[in-house]
Amino acid sequence: MFETFGFEETTPQEVSVWFALGIGILFGVLAQLTRFCFRRALVGDDRRQAAGIWAMALAAAVIGTQASVAMGWISFADHRLLAGDLPVLAIILGGLMFGAGMILTRGCASRLLVLSGSGNLRALLVIAVFAIVAHATLKGVLAPVRTALGSVTLPLAENISLAALPGGPLLWSTLIAVAAVLLALRSGSSLAMLAGGALIGALVPLAWVGTGYVLFDEFDPIPMQSLSFTAPAADTLFFSIASTSIPAGFGPGLFGGVVLGALAAALLSGGFQWQSFESPRQTGRYLTGAVMMGVGGVLAGGCTVGAGLAGIPTLSVAALLALAAIALGGLGMNAALSAASSGSAAHPAKPSQQPAE
Repeated sequence: MFETFGFEETTPQEVSVWFALGIGILFGVLAQLTRFCFRRALVGDDRRQAAGIWAMALAAAVIGTQASVAMGWISFADHRLLAGDLPVLAIILGGLMFGAGMILTRGCASRLLVLSGSGNLRALLVIAVFAIVAHATLKGVLAPVRTALGSVTLPLAENISLAALPGGPLLWSTLIAVAAVLLALRSGSSLAMLAGGALIGALVPLAWVGTGYVLFDEFDPIPMQSLSFTAPAADTLFFSIASTSIPAGFGPGLFGGVVLGALAAALLSGGFQWQSFESPRQTGRYLTGAVMMGVGGVLAGGCTVGAGLAGIPTLSVAALLALAAIALGGLGMNAALSAASSGSAAHPAKPSQQPAE
């Protein structure tokens, strides 16, 4: 469709940067105002309300994405999420690692990027380390690990998609959307917060259609992409250090937009506040989590947003498995930290040796 616009000096990739910047700004504003976060929905003190916001976003993403598929605007037939050979070992191990890592850092990749825009230096450092490790896993020294784990596959062929099951895409997308809406309505979240979640979810099909239909040019194709923060983190890092030889794309635009949107929302709402680490122990914990998320996000095929919020609407079994593994890893790490904290409380250290968090 892009060629019909008559642009002669602008390429789809160049336009995708500005398009992603707009998507990112909207996500940053909405995520800052709603405190959108999968970790919070999983183990937060207000997890019921947070889960409602996340579920409403998922419902909107599923409805919009599958409606776009039905209209013939986009297709996931050749997308990596629907590859017939499921890298089951990489997805499970990667999901567990990412889930455990997001507990250690107190936020998934998207939430930490939003927090970076609101003045949280802990989150900014975690995002930097996350990007470095993700890039190393994709194209650097850790790539052999990714390749080895990814070679263990389960051949599912067309069964990699729920659309291949009895009932087809209409039934399964309806079931997911209805279940998510019911969960959201019973969460106790305000209508304003649920509306914010729905708007976040609507950005998923908007991005899919924008990159896969509006900006499609058979002579100068770009990847069809949506909200995601693992590969874009690596792309942003690579562009930042080699911008004279590597052109920007959707990923750097999205990353920059999220930070700008979160910054604007934080400043306007009075929520901007500089924050940093409180102790070396806390620093080590966050950096460990960042490394785990960087490796895990690549192995699992995405983060809670890339594999979850944007992946599940494609009806991909790989996306469902990845999000389930992330949730399991998060719950397991949270239980381990709670047990360790209980043990420390039962046997307190001397005042001079009391650990600082």
